[in-house]
Amino acid sequence: MFLFANILGIFVFIAIAALFSRDRKNIQWKSVGIVLALEILLAWFFTQFKAGQIAVQAAADGFNWLVSVATQGIAFALPEWLTSNNGGPNFVTSALLPILLVVPLFDILTYIGLLPWLIKWIGKGLAFITGQPKFEAFFSIEMMFLGNTEVLAVSKAQLDMMSARRNFTLAMMSMSCVTSAIIGSYTQMVPGKYVLTAIPLNILGAIIIATILNPTKVTPEEDVIVSVASDNGKKEPFFSFLGDSILGAGKLILIITATVIAFVSLAALINQLFSLTGLHWLTLENIFGVIMFPFAWLLGFNVHEAFQIAQYMGTKLVTNEFVVMGEVSKSIMAGKGLFANEHARIVLTVFLTSFANFGTLGMIIGCFKGLVSKEKNDYISARVPYMLLSGILVSLLSAATAGMFVW
Repeated sequence: MFLFANILGIFVFIAIAALFSRDRKNIQWKSVGIVLALEILLAWFFTQFKAGQIAVQAAADGFNWLVSVATQGIAFALPEWLTSNNGGPNFVTSALLPILLVVPLFDILTYIGLLPWLIKWIGKGLAFITGQPKFEAFFSIEMMFLGNTEVLAVSKAQLDMMSARRNFTLAMMSMSCVTSAIIGSYTQMVPGKYVLTAIPLNILGAIIIATILNPTKVTPEEDVIVSVASDNGKKEPFFSFLGDSILGAGKLILIITATVIAFVSLAALINQLFSLTGLHWLTLENIFGVIMFPFAWLLGFNVHEAFQIAQYMGTKLVTNEFVVMGEVSKSIMAGKGLFANEHARIVLTVFLTSFANFGTLGMIIGCFKGLVSKEKNDYISARVPYMLLSGILVSLLSAATAGMFVW
């Protein structure tokens, strides 16, 4: 019965996306079917074979090495920032300040033509398989480890060229990624093998949900990769280009930081206002927990277990994944209580392994505000509920496909 509910959940989550689609008539169902089949295949591969987990770990280790290099610069300028959280994960130092290295590095790769070349050919291959435009297909791979702010920042030239609707597709997809800099932190709190399973599943899920929620037709003329060149066709001098890249990365960090603080504070303010009613159970976390209950049941749990899982899901959406991982870490690692069930361990771990929460909305909006025109940013900002819906549905879809193979 629970396996049936789990399988049913996959189709329910896709049906919800179709219900809220902005253009149901133009949904590419063939593409959706292909990517869904690929996601289920990968879920089976990653949960049953070590080879897939080793491959994902190798890629993560590569980017972690890059971030460790960035940490040397941070340690030189702001050494106390690296130890201010008792040596634990620090949002600014792990997710934002590495942008000062990552963005210029990828801009250099763009300047010399390597990144556009990779996007072109890898994008062609993925586009052929998934039916997506070349850049959107490659973007899904980039964001697997770069994180939403970094991957958007290194794509500024492409974002400027693309339509507001295509930019919105990328905004929705960005809700479902993580930053490799903090994958190591995740694996210290929840089962690492499930964290690494979640990452590629989220990427495929992001393609599926974005394709359904925001179907977008892209002409061959629009499906191009931007290169770095000035108005007269000549490249800007390298060090001038690099200086602009570093300054742009710095401005972006300030914008993102301010926006995230505001969004998280507003959520806390709402909870404080709720507390004035005297109903201590009335919080955003609990409200979303109630909303998430039927979806948690569809992940293959009995009523009691589903309510517990839903509470964790609600907390994650309002706060972030670190808060929930901190709460369940001891129980999930020891396999106690609810987490004596292996199915519960993989489902919750996969659901938690993404940036889909209110704070991320602020990050993405702040990022686009610093990268694209006001018109495009307003287009995205007016559709924030779609972004949150996308992140939730991708997390549910990934958890359902992974949980289907582990009981």
